[in-house]
Amino acid sequence: MDVPSSRVIDRASRAKVGRPRVASPAELERIGFELFERDGFEQTTVDDIAAAAGIGRRTFFRYFASKNDLVWGNFEEQLVYFRDHLAAVPANVPLMRALRETVVEFNNFDHDVVPWHRRRMELILRVPALRADSTLRYDSWRELITDFAAERTGVAASAPEPRLIGHLALAASITAYELWLDDESVDLSDALNATYRRLETGF
Repeated sequence: MDVPSSRVIDRASRAKVGRPRVASPAELERIGFELFERDGFEQTTVDDIAAAAGIGRRTFFRYFASKNDLVWGNFEEQLVYFRDHLAAVPANVPLMRALRETVVEFNNFDHDVVPWHRRRMELILRVPALRADSTLRYDSWRELITDFAAERTGVAASAPEPRLIGHLALAASITAYELWLDDESVDLSDALNATYRRLETGF
């Protein structure tokens, strides 16, 4: 989509004044999200974000490989934390209960963080370009669940049951998030708890 030249000039002028130079992932995320909300994700470029932050493109790319990566934030670090949470679950806790409780706990955010997380997930689940980009990240998360299920059941990760559990866990999580985004009265923890209980009773 073409961007009117007047808006490009307006963006540039705003970038030159009123904003101190920033160079941290958290600040770049905040600025990026402001631009996405105002101008739309597709219409906002890396140059727009860098200019609004008072930095160059090269500095932006030190922190994020693309504007898609900016939306996902520190996803890889979160995967490591999630894996550690799963590994810490006592062996005597049943598999599906372990998954449910860990997923619910891991997605329990402080009240002041919830609006920010909602904006992030609205982009990830509703912007076509980000939905298409999510496959590899979803695969990484699903494989983590698959490996956990394989370890708990004592079979290879390539076996049918761990694979099925991985796919179903991803589907349950996405379903809960969609319900949460559709209705602000829905509590995310409750939605996740409900979808995972369905899986728990099935296994």
